[in-house]
Amino acid sequence: MTKDKRFGFGKNWKDFLNTLDDERITEAEKSLKNMLGLETLKGKTFLDIGSGSGLFSLAAYRLGATVYSFDYDINSVECTKMLRERYAKNDPLWKVEQGSVLDDEYLKKIPEADVVYSWGVLHHTGNMYTALQNTQEKVKNGGTLFIAIYNDQGAMSRIWTKIKKTYHALPTFLRPVFVCFLVVIEETQLFIRKCISLKNPLPFKRWVDKKKSRGMSMWYDWVDWVGGYPFEVARPEQIMEPLMEKGFTLTKLITKAGGHGCNEYVFIKN
Repeated sequence: MTKDKRFGFGKNWKDFLNTLDDERITEAEKSLKNMLGLETLKGKTFLDIGSGSGLFSLAAYRLGATVYSFDYDINSVECTKMLRERYAKNDPLWKVEQGSVLDDEYLKKIPEADVVYSWGVLHHTGNMYTALQNTQEKVKNGGTLFIAIYNDQGAMSRIWTKIKKTYHALPTFLRPVFVCFLVVIEETQLFIRKCISLKNPLPFKRWVDKKKSRGMSMWYDWVDWVGGYPFEVARPEQIMEPLMEKGFTLTKLITKAGGHGCNEYVFIKN
């Protein structure tokens, strides 16, 4: 995709970093340990494809890994470098570069890693399955692949594609207003459903709880979700089957059960 058609992921991450604190970093570490089934990454190499804010590169570094981070978006690269400067100044065990997962020549110089991580990235490249193929090739034998890919909601995913295009057609100053409009619709629907099901209907409760989910922020996740383009989706079997044919074994799967957002997959390369 040409740069003018892409969402400014890195600009959104720069704003997110203004909210970063020790609690968010700790939650990111917890989520990595939980999904990977490990308490430490000491002695392991960690490749972060599409490092975004750099939060999970930082989490892997703090867990003891030697980290290699890269991102296509220069602002995301700057975010990751900012965190490295703040928490790992001059440490050669954490390398940060600009690069694309679709660039075969660039990927050739990157060594295979014990853990290859790409959360919510490959579906924004404009060529998801090629990106997935290139990503799995960077996993060492016996290594771990941890990816998250947008869930295919069928017709609803096509509606979201139109919503994203609408976002980019709007003047810049109206885009936050558009996101707020969608948030109000979503939260109102959720409030009504919870009232009907007699669950706790406290409005916006999940906004407070979001910090405990990977250390993220609900607002910046919403901006990323509404604006995030290019945009591709996949059913779980469309991700699992090609990787299993390549000798990967699925060890953990968390799905959105038909909703929007990312399905999370952890594989071991046999």
